[in-house]
Amino acid sequence: MLRILLRRRKQQLSAADITVTDRPAVRRAVSAAALGNTMEWFDFGVYAYLAGTLGKVFFPASSSGAQVVSAFATFAAAFVVRPLGGMVFGPLGDRIGRQRVLAATMIMMAISTFAVGFLPTYHAVGFAAPILLLICRLVQGFSTGGEYAGATTYIAEYAPDKRRGFLGSWLDFGTFVGYSLGSGLVTALTGVLGEDGLVSWGWRLPFLVAGPLGLIGLYMRMRLEETPAFQREAEQAHQEAEDSVAAGGEDPVETARQSGHGRLKEIFTRHWQAVLICMGLVLLYNVTNYMVTSYLPTYMTETLGQDPLTAQLLVLGTMIVVVLTITTVGRTSDRWGRRPVFMAGSIALIALAVPAFLLIRAGGILLPAFGCLILGLLLVCFAGTSASTLPALFPTRLRYGALSIAFNISVSLFGGTTPLFASGLVQLTGSRMVPAYYLMAAGVIGFVSTLFLHETAGKPLRGSGPMVETEEQAHRLVARSRTEAGRRARDIWIRLRHPWHRH
Repeated sequence: MLRILLRRRKQQLSAADITVTDRPAVRRAVSAAALGNTMEWFDFGVYAYLAGTLGKVFFPASSSGAQVVSAFATFAAAFVVRPLGGMVFGPLGDRIGRQRVLAATMIMMAISTFAVGFLPTYHAVGFAAPILLLICRLVQGFSTGGEYAGATTYIAEYAPDKRRGFLGSWLDFGTFVGYSLGSGLVTALTGVLGEDGLVSWGWRLPFLVAGPLGLIGLYMRMRLEETPAFQREAEQAHQEAEDSVAAGGEDPVETARQSGHGRLKEIFTRHWQAVLICMGLVLLYNVTNYMVTSYLPTYMTETLGQDPLTAQLLVLGTMIVVVLTITTVGRTSDRWGRRPVFMAGSIALIALAVPAFLLIRAGGILLPAFGCLILGLLLVCFAGTSASTLPALFPTRLRYGALSIAFNISVSLFGGTTPLFASGLVQLTGSRMVPAYYLMAAGVIGFVSTLFLHETAGKPLRGSGPMVETEEQAHRLVARSRTEAGRRARDIWIRLRHPWHRH
């Protein structure tokens, strides 16, 4: 009985178990991580808005419909290598640290995006031009494989438990700011240069802006420190290794578990349920995301025949709405929980996808604007919650790797291919409502995934101790833990002395 009581008492927290966050360090972590996403999505916004133009520059021999499909096929090709990047950068981030890997992905992203601005056209070098574009896109995809998962992991491991939703939402705030900047720049160039000017030389300018953005992001990330959760995990692993050596040598099982192959095996054998939940939620978010950000501008111009400048302004306005509301959604998830927000968004997506696209098809400005607004508000439900939900699915020692692999497999199969599949299905079936049905299917998958999601709002990350903002909060948490441990010990004592007692 005494052993039982002592074991129950050990569950109480001590001051050493709780991490008090440093506010300036948290601000630096959030800013640097968000800036990387800003640059990544600046490129996506530029590419989505220039899809028709790039089709004319790199695939001039094709019809207009085939040019769009070809441009989106090159866009989707970058997602083919994202799982490979995730398998390389994710486990590496769990072994050598989050900060080093995030700096490396920033360098690769900046160089590959910057290089697109210097590519020769099809008229200059022939078939080599789209090949070079494809190579740049593959490098971008490989580096992006370690970017979003690493950035979400970094912010989640720095954020206090009760504000993880709000702080995590700033990562996707950077996402949509980057998209808005990229699409806004293309919209301005379209108004100033016209279609002929863009095809001639103006398409290069947005990609050249990526160089300075990359240097700024790299500078900020090089100044970052490693996350407290990773430092504690590394210290614990080092201590276990020393103890193993002192006991007579390394444990071969533990050595295999620490290796890249051992980590991958552990992810898919011991955490497969979390991987599937993660993939379902990522599918929900990214199908909606790429449908709105990457496909909708082309859908409105090439499929519906609307004015390019009007279509660009409508989608740009939608992104501004997302930017203005995303941190509010993140804060709401801290208060109400992640599951209710995902659940409400999934149900609303199933119910409102068809009405939204009917409004977009209606013509004019007012009704399409309302349809775009509906899609933007649906998107923000997932965008404001994902960065705090997904890292909490996995333990610290596997978090970066597991999240990178699950996230990028799902994005590659379903997210990044959304513009390609949607445009191809519209061409194949002749139905302009295919994108709405595609969104409804994503909503069903997201709803099922949310049913199996455990609530994590306000709770410590798996494998980590509590994170608080002040010493006073830490003291209160320790005191409450002692009180609860005492009550548990008292309940055991009562049950042992009075088995018939029910209270």
